[in-house]
Amino acid sequence: MTDPIKIMQKITITFIFLLTTLMTFAQKKEILYVGTYTQKGEGIYVYEFDRKNMTYKEVQILQSKNSPSFIEFHPNKRFAYTANEAGNTISAYKVDQSSGKLSLINEKSSEGKAPCHIGLDPKGRFLYVSNYSSGQLAVYRLNADGSIGELTEAIQNQGTANQKPHMHSMIPSADGKFIYASDLGIDKIFVYSIDPKSGKLIPGAVPFVEVKSGDGPRHFAIHPNGNFAYSAGELNSVVNTFTIEKNTGALVPLERVSMLPADFTTKSYAADIHFSTDGKFLYASNRGHESLVVYSVNPKTGKLTLVGHSSTHGKHPRNFRIDQKGELIYIVNRDTDNLVISKRDAKTGLATFTGKEISIPTPVCVKQLFLE
Repeated sequence: MTDPIKIMQKITITFIFLLTTLMTFAQKKEILYVGTYTQKGEGIYVYEFDRKNMTYKEVQILQSKNSPSFIEFHPNKRFAYTANEAGNTISAYKVDQSSGKLSLINEKSSEGKAPCHIGLDPKGRFLYVSNYSSGQLAVYRLNADGSIGELTEAIQNQGTANQKPHMHSMIPSADGKFIYASDLGIDKIFVYSIDPKSGKLIPGAVPFVEVKSGDGPRHFAIHPNGNFAYSAGELNSVVNTFTIEKNTGALVPLERVSMLPADFTTKSYAADIHFSTDGKFLYASNRGHESLVVYSVNPKTGKLTLVGHSSTHGKHPRNFRIDQKGELIYIVNRDTDNLVISKRDAKTGLATFTGKEISIPTPVCVKQLFLE
């Protein structure tokens, strides 16, 4: 016969475990990190955000004169890295796990001019640097203490008389097996794998894909199912879609769609591109139209269907972040000095301005981190 006391004990233990889990999640601090251009901005702005009350408080302004224009976190979330566009350097920081504050670990040359983006190996082994002005890419080994270690690779992209190389991003696949390096200046997206021992880049079986002349591939996003990839073409405001060959990582062109309304004739430039957390929607930012374009994604074919456009409530939305819970979108507008918080509709994908924003001088990158 079953003992009712033991049953109640088990139920109580289970309830306490679930309650503790929920309380632990609820107690996590949400931290926003904003990189700026330091002609006006002061460096990296750090805020603790209370989403229940939609309020924020300043945690830190990390002073820098070198325009930390892109921020990325180590997979373990204990270290942060920046591309310092004005200083031709990259920096490593330790993240304080109670406050979110950053403290410098070390800094190194970016091995080129105007580093505008850094990518992190999902296994935490390597850091990938894109140097915009000089068209070089570089790879650094990461040390166990979070510091930037030895330079393992540096490649100078080659242009032509009419096209100068301008590296803009290096994005690894979810398993770290392949790296996709977008060069805006020569309209190519290179495919590499990496030797885990030497840190050298190995050109793929199909070493690159070339997009339409003048598209200017800038940022790159891989669908959560790993079957499709999407490139934001800065200069022609388009999204180029590719099928990914799983064995080789090769990109096979699938379709090319406009990011702008048919009746919009003013010049606009594409910037950032991201998926919703559930992979159902793709978002990309328009600088000129001042919007996020929203597409629904067919997970079987990879093709996009236009849903609409959501205002960024500011000018020059260089970067944005869809929060990890899929509820909010943080947008930084460089020319209106504001970080805008929009509410995302999970069914339609469209974003609506919450009325909440943070005043920050020339913000160009926003990242989110949850702390215990």
